[in-house]
Amino acid sequence: MFTKALTTLKERLSPHLALSNSRLETMCLLIMGMVNARTVNLSHLACEFPSGAKVESTYRRLQRFFQHVDLGPDWAAPLLVKMIGPVSSWHLCLDRTNWKIGQRDINFLVLALVTRRHRIPLMWSVLGRAGNSNTAQRIALMERYLSVFGVSTIKFLLADREFIGVQWLDYLHKNNVPFIIRIKANQIVTTQDGQTKNLSSLLRTCRGKRDFSARFGGPKSGEATLFTFSAKRIKGGELLIVVSNRPPHHALTTYKKRWAIESLFGDTKTRGFNLEDTRLTIAKKLDLLLGLVALAVAWASKTAAKLIGAGKMKRKKHGYFAKSFFRIGFDQIRKLLRSDPTAAVSPWLQIPAKISRVV
Repeated sequence: MFTKALTTLKERLSPHLALSNSRLETMCLLIMGMVNARTVNLSHLACEFPSGAKVESTYRRLQRFFQHVDLGPDWAAPLLVKMIGPVSSWHLCLDRTNWKIGQRDINFLVLALVTRRHRIPLMWSVLGRAGNSNTAQRIALMERYLSVFGVSTIKFLLADREFIGVQWLDYLHKNNVPFIIRIKANQIVTTQDGQTKNLSSLLRTCRGKRDFSARFGGPKSGEATLFTFSAKRIKGGELLIVVSNRPPHHALTTYKKRWAIESLFGDTKTRGFNLEDTRLTIAKKLDLLLGLVALAVAWASKTAAKLIGAGKMKRKKHGYFAKSFFRIGFDQIRKLLRSDPTAAVSPWLQIPAKISRVV
C-alpha cells in the first residue's frame, strides 16, 4: 500500500519537475517522512525510509539530494495553488521568520497565501543575514509573484510595521497592488487640510475608530501619493494604525488576517515540521527545503478541508478552536499513512497529471 501511495505522488509531480526517477522518489519520501517524523532533520528522516539500505547510506542519499537538486526559483508555487484547488484570488501576507544555527543566521522573507481556511507559504527569499529586509528585496519578491500570478489574484497584501517605507508603498501603489500595512505611530504625515504631525500627536484624542487621508512627509510632500489611514486604540492604549491605497471602510477588520502568517510559522515549526531542527545553512538548500515544507503544509491543509467539508470546527468553552485547521489535517495524514496510505495521498490528485496553466 505504501508503494502505491509513493507511485501516486511520483505520477502527479513528475510532469511538473525536471527530476530523474531516483531524485523524484527521494523528494516524495522526504515529504512523507517530514510528516511521519515531525521534523526536517535529515538524520531523523533517514530512519523513515522504507528500504533495506543502511541508515548511513540513506542519510548520504538525502545529503546528495540537497547538494545536487536545483529546481529554480518559485518551482513550488504553481503546485501549491493547484493542490488547494480553484481559487481566483486570495490575501497575501508578508513577514519574516528567523533563527540561528550556531553562529549562522537563518532568515526567510516569506509571502504567504491566505484564504478562509488555507495558509501556505507561496514564495520566499533567503536573506542571508540577520535583520529586516530592505526595499529592493521586497520589490524583487513581489516582482516574482506578479510574473507568475498577476495582480488580479491579490485581494490585499497585509504586512506589519517592519514593512514600511515610501519607496516600497509607492511601488505597490503604482503596480495597483491593494495593500493594508501597519505603520508606526511616530510616522510624520501631512493631512489634506495641511496639518503636519506625527501620527501619535494627530491621534492623541482618538478613542474609537478613525479614518482619514494623508501624505507621508512634511509640508513639501504635495506631490506625494495620498493614502488612506485607519486607526484605533487596542488593549493597553496602544494605537493600531494601518495605511492603504484603497477605501478604509474595512481596513482594520481585514488587517486581522495578517495573523495567519504568524500561525503559519508555528505550523512549520513547533506544531508541525520543526523547521528549526535543520542543520542546512546554504541558501540554495534552504530554499529547496522550504519548498518541500510548503508542499507538506498544503497537503495537511487540503486534508483538513476534505475531512471537515462544509462542517464547522469544534470550539472549546473559551471560544478558541480545539485544534487548528492545520493540526486537524496534519494528524489525519499521519494516521492514514499508517492505516490507509492511498487515502492519505488523495489530496495530491488535485495536481493534474499534465502541465496546465497556474491560474
